[in-house]
Amino acid sequence: MANSVSVEVRGLRVGRGGRELLHGIDAGIPEGRITGLIGPSGSGKSTFIRALVGVQRISGGSVTVLGHPAGSPVLRTRVGYAGQTAAVYPDLSVAENLRYFAAVRGDDPGEVARVVSMVGLEGYENRVTALLSGGQRSRVGLAAALLGRSRLIVLDEPTVGLDPVLRGELWQLFRDLVADGTTVLVSSHAMDEAARCDELMLLRAGRLLFHDTPAELLRRTGEPDAERAFVHLVAREATPEVAV
Repeated sequence: MANSVSVEVRGLRVGRGGRELLHGIDAGIPEGRITGLIGPSGSGKSTFIRALVGVQRISGGSVTVLGHPAGSPVLRTRVGYAGQTAAVYPDLSVAENLRYFAAVRGDDPGEVARVVSMVGLEGYENRVTALLSGGQRSRVGLAAALLGRSRLIVLDEPTVGLDPVLRGELWQLFRDLVADGTTVLVSSHAMDEAARCDELMLLRAGRLLFHDTPAELLRRTGEPDAERAFVHLVAREATPEVAV
């Protein structure tokens, strides 16, 4: 792993409605890498991400982002975030949405053209967002997260519902961001995306089963791909150890 971390999580617990959703997670997310938060639906990925960006009440532990407690005002311009549902205004155009978010963040309005180009929406700047496809609306939300050249980009299942070509383009974008020094945390329930990451965090039922490189995952489990390796880890967790 990298020597420095962008995010440090210690003993993170989150409860809701009398049920614990995250069970004492410890992790350091390395700087300047793509870290994949991988796991099936309901595993706690979105809860973990919300805690990281400071919009989730936690019941225990701590989350430190770029040296500050998660949710600190200073992080507003240093962390870009896109949730599963694109947080855009449907009655505004693509450019109007992005100019609004740039103004809220205090970013240069000139950033709009740059992020539109990054997500492949050239020619759609004046299109009302409500008239875009679901994948295009997701890319508007991603463009908003890319404003201001944030040091950390956090994306909650950004490739869901996209065709293979668009998925490939987004992953190349993530790789370009990392090459420019940005840290990217991206969640997914698609195990085939695990191999595209530099680091993996595998979650199941609110527990962190694994945190290391894809190569180490395969080496440790002896499996040929991430999906089988994940099943291997789940089976091992479910099998009680016998004292000898």
